[in-house]
Amino acid sequence: MPVAAEEALTVAVTGPTGTFGEGLVPLLQADDRVARVVGIARRPFDPAARGWTKMEYRRGDVRDPAALRAALEGADVVVHLAFLITGNAPRATVRAVNVDGTLATFRAAADAGARRFVHASSVAAYGFHRDNPRPIREDWPVRPADRLFYAREKAELEHLLEAESAAAPGLDLYLLRPPVVLGPHAVGAKDVLPGPLAPLGRRLLGRPRRLPLPLPVLAPDLPLQFVHEDDVGQALLLCALGAGPPGAYNVAGDGVLTGADVAREFGALPLPVPAGPVQLAARAAARLPFLPPAAEWVEAVGAPVVMDTGKAREQLGWRPRYSGLEALRATVRPEG
Repeated sequence: MPVAAEEALTVAVTGPTGTFGEGLVPLLQADDRVARVVGIARRPFDPAARGWTKMEYRRGDVRDPAALRAALEGADVVVHLAFLITGNAPRATVRAVNVDGTLATFRAAADAGARRFVHASSVAAYGFHRDNPRPIREDWPVRPADRLFYAREKAELEHLLEAESAAAPGLDLYLLRPPVVLGPHAVGAKDVLPGPLAPLGRRLLGRPRRLPLPLPVLAPDLPLQFVHEDDVGQALLLCALGAGPPGAYNVAGDGVLTGADVAREFGALPLPVPAGPVQLAARAAARLPFLPPAAEWVEAVGAPVVMDTGKAREQLGWRPRYSGLEALRATVRPEG
């Protein structure tokens, strides 16, 4: 149910300084229905320096249940954004943060008497399976990917959180599933372009300008969905306010792009490559033994997922301000 206008919420946010937090926290700051924001992070930061005057910083690690319980005391809503993506840390550390930390945060939220728990999941929770429908809707089951650690953990967590939620009926569970999140604060943060386009992204993201010359770049004809960080923030806010019923929601910017679209935005000259051979090669590479975590992302190229966002529009009232192409442009040229 939508939150009443006279209610003043305390919203706790784990991992508030990442890309998702940069989209959400300014909206919490501007919304009169939110009286107080608690930002929980391992590394100290000054919320006031960012203009986040509603926020109180609490130093905490999602792997520390005692610290979480203290930080979440009095929270009406908990938005969980803390998650390791790149997999550069030891695998045990990644799992401790991503899986154990998420469950610990949910349990601490339940102990604190929070009403809503909003988890930043991912399109990757569906798994990159060849029998996935296109576009995919929220009623399709989430299934772990074969290899990619990030996708496996996102799917596992959704199942685990559903089980936890059944034992905590007073805490509504919201699961948000975005594709690649782009925008000014995504610059240089990680490999945001999949598969064969990742080197191009690493080379150019963080340099908000196009190539000086149109260099030729292989451009697979694969479907790509992007979403702007501000639009993810808006969806997180709507979940935090209880604008729609609990459950899972797909969110993505309008339009489905291709590798050629991405190459053009970087000022490159796209050399189209058919999707079929690229996907076959990606599936073969994904089966290789001893893949390092960063290379596991090749699995996403083998069977890309395209989402239907109708549920978020109809039940949350969510509307993206930016198309997928505009989100890409905001990343490549954040000043433009």
